[in-house]
Amino acid sequence: MTEEDNKEPRLNKTSGETQGCQGGCCRCDTTPRGKLHCYDWMGDIPGGMANFDMVEVQFKNTRKGYYKNSSNLPLEQGDMVAVEASPGHDIGQVTLTGRLVALQMKKANLRKDTEIKRVFRKAKPSDLEKYEEAKAKENDTMIRSRKIAESLKLNMKIGDVEYQGDGNKAIFYYIADERVDFRQLIKVLAETFKVRIEMKQIGARQEAGRIGGIGPCGRPLCCSQWMTNFVSVGTAAARYQDISLNPQKLAGQCAKLKCCLNFEVDAYVESVKRLPTKDIRLETADATYFHFKTDIFKKEITYSTDKSVAANLVTIDAERAFEIIAMNKRGEKPLKLERDGTVKPVEKSEFGDIVGQDSLTRFDKAKKKKRRNKKPSDAPRGENQTNSPKKPQQEKGSTPEKKKPTGDNSQKNNNGGNQRRSNRNRQGERPNRPPKPSGQKPSNNE
Repeated sequence: MTEEDNKEPRLNKTSGETQGCQGGCCRCDTTPRGKLHCYDWMGDIPGGMANFDMVEVQFKNTRKGYYKNSSNLPLEQGDMVAVEASPGHDIGQVTLTGRLVALQMKKANLRKDTEIKRVFRKAKPSDLEKYEEAKAKENDTMIRSRKIAESLKLNMKIGDVEYQGDGNKAIFYYIADERVDFRQLIKVLAETFKVRIEMKQIGARQEAGRIGGIGPCGRPLCCSQWMTNFVSVGTAAARYQDISLNPQKLAGQCAKLKCCLNFEVDAYVESVKRLPTKDIRLETADATYFHFKTDIFKKEITYSTDKSVAANLVTIDAERAFEIIAMNKRGEKPLKLERDGTVKPVEKSEFGDIVGQDSLTRFDKAKKKKRRNKKPSDAPRGENQTNSPKKPQQEKGSTPEKKKPTGDNSQKNNNGGNQRRSNRNRQGERPNRPPKPSGQKPSNNE
């Protein structure tokens, strides 16, 4: 075995990933098995101020433990260690050392009479082989145990299975709405898997923390990153913050109310105390105003003349509302809610919707109406002509005709020529030249 193979992995404090050999061993797995990572911001304090005999060891998902380094082993973050368990030993990863472990133990509310177990040694290659073999059986064990619980008709859900590092014990995490008698289940599981069985009941929030995921805010779930104590969340927290009571938006991945509803509720409660209550009516000379909505951040209240419908809405600040309340107690009624001489500023948008990018129907295709235009060839002949009779057209440069009666023959020829000319005009044809009446001398232009 070379010196490079004996090199222990180290945990990168910035990324939280282990670094070390490049041989692909389990100690250098870049995917951390556990959650609730804590950055050791006291690890680089000079002068040995960060030395402490307790270390934090993390196992699968959110399970952590605090162990005493009684042998004074040179442990650092990322080291795989064998720790005391009952029975046998367990394999975990050192995630925190130094004085910060004391603060974490205080945060975890460990009792003074709690038995502190110790670190045996750094994990050997043989320990890591058994650890990997036991870890590979967890998924198959969980699926088989679910079928066994279903066959026993137990109203419970087995959410996760974790094997001990030496493979002699398995922890079954389950969820149940009521008390479950699983004594028969433990016997069947022990006969099936040939290991010691331990059952742990967890809640829906603990299960979501063990599985992990991405919340609607785009960040990893708080219960899988840093939350260890789960406080009950009620709908009153949503009411204080004027959040719509929509179960689909208020519920998290655990199907319970989101824990983040409690993060800012205290600030909202303190801010509401500085505003008038919702049941107070404001009396003016012309109408009575009822509370409609409140903007806690701007400290502005909107009032309506109707109690149930938004009518004649007026928005005033909290100071003006308290002034009117004091005037009403004295029996006085102001002319209007706004202060005298106050002009509501015209809100100017920061940008203009020039190209229509904010329109909800900008991608909808408008239906074009088909217009059937009549072609000139489709129109009936003589349609564009007026009812009034038109005089025959004359060529340019031609002299007007002078009618002179020259007898019966000339009259007949005249009538025949006029008839042919009118027929050509009806057909849209232009005559070449006017007909020559009989007995008339041709002009010089012709």
